Amino acid sequence: MNASHGLKAFRRTLSRRIFLRFLGAVVVYTVALFLLLGLASLFYYSIGQHIDWVSRLAHMLFGNMAGVLFAAALVLLIGWAILFFYYWNRTFHYLEDLVNATETVCVAQEQVSLPEELMEVERRLNDIQHTALRNARAAQDAEQKKNDLIVYLAHDLKTPLTSVIGYLTLLADEREISPELRQKYLSVALDRACRLEELINEFFEIARFSLVHLPLDPVRIDLSLMLGQIVYEFQPMLQEKHLTCKLSAAPELIVLCDGNKIQRVFDNLLRNAVNYCYPNTEIVVIASEAGEDIRVQVLNHGAPIRQDKLERLFEQFYRLDSARTSQTGGSGLGLAIAKEIVTRHGGTISAHCDGELISFTVTLPKSSEKSKDFIE
Repeated sequence: MNASHGLKAFRRTLSRRIFLRFLGAVVVYTVALFLLLGLASLFYYSIGQHIDWVSRLAHMLFGNMAGVLFAAALVLLIGWAILFFYYWNRTFHYLEDLVNATETVCVAQEQVSLPEELMEVERRLNDIQHTALRNARAAQDAEQKKNDLIVYLAHDLKTPLTSVIGYLTLLADEREISPELRQKYLSVALDRACRLEELINEFFEIARFSLVHLPLDPVRIDLSLMLGQIVYEFQPMLQEKHLTCKLSAAPELIVLCDGNKIQRVFDNLLRNAVNYCYPNTEIVVIASEAGEDIRVQVLNHGAPIRQDKLERLFEQFYRLDSARTSQTGGSGLGLAIAKEIVTRHGGTISAHCDGELISFTVTLPKSSEKSKDFIE
């Protein structure tokens, strides 16, 4: 709507400018013509009438006053007509300039350049070109990241699948096998099959995250109880990696949110902490009130993260571990999805590194006033 009003205003300004220039040219031409006639008359009456050939020429031209007035009017109208067609034709040149400019926007890399009268259009077209180029680069980068992710996940899928097939083949081929060895083979095969299931779920997650927004179903929940449940469910994973988790939460932290989505946020944060935490250390979860918000911090001790990587943690498909092993990390969507969920709730999520202390901070509004989905 604002753009439409802006274009109408620009059109009126350009029309007024062209009309005023045409009117100015007409006035200048008319004044110049009458000034020329005045100078000619002055010359004749001061000097010319004493010169024989000038006197005869003046008598021939101005002997009939009606003819003189007709000739003057004709010259005046012809001049006006020439000026009119000049400025009329100039508007078509503007149209040609605009057509060429749109071609430049679509296919060329150089900036659009238009006459001074079209400076506003030039600015708008250059803005459109810059936006289009920026969006094209972003789309290309996103496509490249997704292609890279598919390659990485395909490799990760192959590794557990090969293990499952290998151990099941051993069980099928070796009839005389001890119960202990059989149990070991089955345990390894089951572990790799579970990992395979996680990776397949990540594929579905990628498609879901890319194609749809995350709708919210808000209810009032006690965030303290939710965090306690999540920490309890992580105990097997924590024990496996020789980690402990301490929860420090104020009682009855009531927040209006989509419980399943928010649970997923803290599940992703805890999973991330477990994956990148030093062995034999403690993960700390702190939840408290902060004015009109609820603040939750997840802290762990791990390898320091450079600032440039810290700023990219919430990007889609970004994974901190460059090796991309199947044992550490996932598709690089966990933190990106967490940010999407928190943002849709009207909250914020951030990461901070102080030496080997890594912290993630989530703030959620107690009410629904800041939530985009709750107010739509």
